[in-house]
Amino acid sequence: MELPLQLRLTVERHVQGMDQAKLKRDFRALSERYRTGGGRGRKLLTEDAEAASYAIARMPATYGAVVTALKHALERTPVRPATLLDCGAGTGAASWAACTLLDLGAVTCLEREPAMIRLGRSLAAEAPPPLRDAVWLRRDLAKDEIPERADLVIASYVLNEMSEPERDRAVVKLWNAAERMLLIVEPGTPAAWRDLMALRDRLLALGARIAAPCPHESACPMGEGDWCHFRCRIPRSRLHKRLKDGDAPYEDEKFSYLAVTREPAVRAEARIIRHPRTDKGRISLELCARDGLRRLEAHKKDGERYKRARKADWGDAFALPEVVTGEDGP
Repeated sequence: MELPLQLRLTVERHVQGMDQAKLKRDFRALSERYRTGGGRGRKLLTEDAEAASYAIARMPATYGAVVTALKHALERTPVRPATLLDCGAGTGAASWAACTLLDLGAVTCLEREPAMIRLGRSLAAEAPPPLRDAVWLRRDLAKDEIPERADLVIASYVLNEMSEPERDRAVVKLWNAAERMLLIVEPGTPAAWRDLMALRDRLLALGARIAAPCPHESACPMGEGDWCHFRCRIPRSRLHKRLKDGDAPYEDEKFSYLAVTREPAVRAEARIIRHPRTDKGRISLELCARDGLRRLEAHKKDGERYKRARKADWGDAFALPEVVTGEDGP
């Protein structure tokens, strides 16, 4: 999952001539502030150079997570949103992701930090519409009302920065702004997932219908100490590797997400919740199904089921066999 070429080149042009050592220091300081100050309502980013560091380090991962989550959500519903409201837009990664999958007519970005808004506008200046023509508004989701409305509302990596009461109020505002679909993407950590499950309960109480990833609207069957998250693999540019002192050619972004709609979705029969385990002539899948968690094994002799399992990946929907044999487990 790679940033669009135009966006990647624009980011690289934007930081040309900047002090690379300062970018690295800014990123480390920014990471520390997010680690220790997230969820307390503090301003975590104020300078243009910090915004540039954030774009280099986090835009690829945010883009990849939103593309992956939105793709799974769109697979489960005929909804094809024509307008987008990107809430807590940062530098616009989620808007770029949505425009990769959808033919959008209008994009509105809400962001608290002026430095992010300036950079987001700059990065989209030469992009095709609607990114180039996106409306950017300064808005604090924790404090301000959201009078705007759109078919699709995305909130990516923003609710985890709020306190619990702020999150609860914000998700109501986000749902009220969503004409057709709301997508929330959060870090793939146990703490962020627990917060997301609380938001899931809140949204269901408001009448939302789950599209993905859950194949049901019952209580989450995950046991104590476990949590539901997914992964996308992000190629790393030389600039990204220098900033983060990494040598690997890729970075794995782990994330959790929830997509809800106004109209009922055709939810998956089951979803793969762990990386498939492949042995000689056998593939084991850990699934969340409509009746709870289960393990399914596909052997070569199973024919079509084995072929489907070979092509399946962590996070994919998976159709269960009509007759579940004893080998599938509970």
